[in-house]
Amino acid sequence: MTFTGGRWAILPAMRTTYLGQYTDEHADELLEALDRTGIVHWEKRSGRFSRFVFAGEWGVRVFVEADRLDDARSIAEAITS
Repeated sequence: MTFTGGRWAILPAMRTTYLGQYTDEHADELLEALDRTGIVHWEKRSGRFSRFVFAGEWGVRVFVEADRLDDARSIAEAITS
């Protein structure tokens, strides 16, 4: 299930792939842009404890629908550059 457009929707056979890891600020902007373009996505935010204990846990990992990966990469590049 994913949260899109204010509704819970069951997505049949949706395949996602890893887009990247971003700072909190970039991730927030990126997720808004993905919403606007209708690209299905989800995020994994590390908590305060994880960031303290594990040095590699920083920022937000973003996953997007595999069929729209190239579109999502273009959006991410525009935001992070």
